[in-house]
Amino acid sequence: MPSMAFQLERMATFLARLNLTRYFSQSLHSSTSVLPFSTLVNPLNNSNAINDQITTEECHVLNELSELLPVRKKNSMNPIYSQFSSEKDLVKTRAIDGFLSPDEKLRGIFLQKLKGKTAIYSALTNADVELSTDVVANVVNKGNLGGEAMVLFFNWAIHQETIPKDIGVYNIILKALGRRKFFVFMVEMLHDMRKREMNPNSGTLFLVMDSFVRAHQVSKAIQFFGQLEDFGFERDTQSLNAVLQCLCQRSHVGAANKLLDKVRGKVPLNSMTYNFIIGGWSKFGRVSEIERTLKAMVADGFDPDYLTYSYVLEGLGRAGLISEAVEIFDNLGEKGISPNASVYNAMIFNFISAGDFDKCLKYYELMLSYNCEPNMCTYTRIISAFLKARRVSDAIEMFDAMIDRGITPTTGTITSFIESLCSYGPPHAALLIHSKAKKAGCTLSLSAYKLLLMRLSRAGKCGMLLNIWHEMEESGFLPDMEVYEHVIYGLCHVGQLDNAILVMEESLRKGFCPSRIICSKLNNKLLGSHQVEKAYKLFLKIKDARRKENARRYWRAKGWHF
Repeated sequence: MPSMAFQLERMATFLARLNLTRYFSQSLHSSTSVLPFSTLVNPLNNSNAINDQITTEECHVLNELSELLPVRKKNSMNPIYSQFSSEKDLVKTRAIDGFLSPDEKLRGIFLQKLKGKTAIYSALTNADVELSTDVVANVVNKGNLGGEAMVLFFNWAIHQETIPKDIGVYNIILKALGRRKFFVFMVEMLHDMRKREMNPNSGTLFLVMDSFVRAHQVSKAIQFFGQLEDFGFERDTQSLNAVLQCLCQRSHVGAANKLLDKVRGKVPLNSMTYNFIIGGWSKFGRVSEIERTLKAMVADGFDPDYLTYSYVLEGLGRAGLISEAVEIFDNLGEKGISPNASVYNAMIFNFISAGDFDKCLKYYELMLSYNCEPNMCTYTRIISAFLKARRVSDAIEMFDAMIDRGITPTTGTITSFIESLCSYGPPHAALLIHSKAKKAGCTLSLSAYKLLLMRLSRAGKCGMLLNIWHEMEESGFLPDMEVYEHVIYGLCHVGQLDNAILVMEESLRKGFCPSRIICSKLNNKLLGSHQVEKAYKLFLKIKDARRKENARRYWRAKGWHF
């Protein structure tokens, strides 16, 4: 390894050749726009400006120099920081890199370790980002910002004109803090809301409670419920139901049951209060606890409703007592209750769990004969069960029935169907679901398009692959490295090497360098077809792209989010 003296001598040579001191001096004192330092070290962005300032050879020298410069520490030995007279000049000189998204630009400011709120607020304001609610959500939900940084950013964002001052924006930061388990900052934000006379709603309470319960902080959730008045909430039936719902959804039914016994007589109850408890026990098939809660419900003067019976039937099914569930279902008419979709769904789900598709379809047809409209949950569970059992034709037939009834599946539902179909067999069935969903006006996700591209590339269906790629771009999704890899792999699979080279070059121009496996596959195909010159030229382009990519990763890791 070269000695430190050799490295310093080499650095001095590089600085002498490039005359960096003169460049920064002229840039800082000139009235023209400043060329960012990122375009010198990392010639990824603003390539025209680079060509006007330095030669190609000097670009290579700068990239070698990037490994020697200690850019993280500001001291007198750093030739770059020595050109800035103050922190304010440093912030002004950091122009935004084109490859960063708006939320990355804002998060990058916190990587610069600026001191003081004034410096951070000034840097955020000078980031030249079109701030919106979605950008705020991406900043606090992505990345690795600490709790203090998240609160600091939010306090700056809430004072911007483009951000509404409503409870919805506060719910974003509360959810983000709770998801990261920054409970101290979450509680401080609730106190801040109280000072600003921002009245929280039921959604706010559910977010806070669910954050505690998700982190297995059940005691803190119950303690918070006892202190609701301190945060602007009311300790009433609605707030109690929110706590019980969070606890039961996260499988803490025992704690929910103890809380219910503790507040009985102090907080008014309703039928939903008992339904949450019964639904929690039904997930575990605890029939005895279901019966006990049901008796307490009747004793308090609340009659079981449709949701109650659906939970009871589902709990019996999970306990393996399907015959008892059938008996209760058959006797509902004697009690003057006509089953609705949730009750039928419970019976359908029971037979799906038992693997009896004939009985499942029997209750589905019975549901239709009594003019009870199936809902999205009905079709989703049946189709998913058919796909899991690889009964593809039945799944597609049920999908058609869902579309014909005017039920539009969600984006996530379509993605789950396509994911199951792409895990086995030819891609024809997945394409069929895709075409039917598009015809019905459904919106496909980027993940769904990637699954289709992956499956088509493995099957060598390049014509369909390119059509799906074109449709994906028309839908507003920009291709990323994964998309380019699927396309290149598919083109190589069928021998369209010239087109594969064009796609590879396009990905390199956009800053995406495919994996070594994809590059090796294309290179081996070119060498196998005796196209040595094309393989060598492509190798040089990939080598240059990897050098740029490594430089970009280096500077981003060092916090230079310009």
